[in-house]
Amino acid sequence: MVTDQESAGSQLPILKTNPRFIFFTDFDGTITQQDSNDFMIEEFGVGPAHRKLVFDDILHGRRTFRDGFEELLDGVKLPWEKCIAALLENITLDEGFREFYTFAHANNIPVVVLSGGMEPIIRALLGHLLGQEEASTLPILSNDVGSRLGKTLEDEGGWKIIYRDDSSFGHDKSLAIRPYAALPDGKRPVLFYAGDGVSDLSAAKETDLLFAKAGKDLVTYCEKENVPYTTFQDFSEILATVKDIVSGETSVHEVAKLKI
Repeated sequence: MVTDQESAGSQLPILKTNPRFIFFTDFDGTITQQDSNDFMIEEFGVGPAHRKLVFDDILHGRRTFRDGFEELLDGVKLPWEKCIAALLENITLDEGFREFYTFAHANNIPVVVLSGGMEPIIRALLGHLLGQEEASTLPILSNDVGSRLGKTLEDEGGWKIIYRDDSSFGHDKSLAIRPYAALPDGKRPVLFYAGDGVSDLSAAKETDLLFAKAGKDLVTYCEKENVPYTTFQDFSEILATVKDIVSGETSVHEVAKLKI
């Protein structure tokens, strides 16, 4: 199996347009207003109380994200296509993301999705919320979905998450970021990351500026681990900050100090 680090290290595909900045981002609860996996777990699985208990264990290191998340998803028995249909009806795009994405595209700032969720869900939601062209071309590194032994995706309890790698995260997002962070001065772009929760812990320390969603688990982790960050409510705030950095009005170091 080719790892994210090996693939990125040999090709560095995001550098094709010689960007000065790269924006890595989580998907669920970051690009979207709701978390699609939390929605399925809470509506069709073990419910919100048990989900929060498991996530609290993950946040405080009592269990791995890989094991906890898989356990929660295993409780969702609804057939796959019915899950997708329910998500398309209930998940909405962050109010500021479309404008941010337009700005990033116009200013040669690649946007790369690093997700602890499942790519078919992400592609379906992006196609519905942002447009099919964006959904088909936006780089997405995430987990996949597969059928259980003797079942199909359309059977009750027929699907399961297929993790991207063998790490305790299931998808170690740092592996995709580090080859870019390791580039020498003069070739290395400024790296951003935006996230909100426990699936983002592997990326939290890897970029020049971390945007952590206000009031969410990622902020709790950053405070506990003394990780520099700045908070955001939605992508309109991220856009304003990135514009100031791109124009030279401020720096990533100054923004991280503010913890606004």
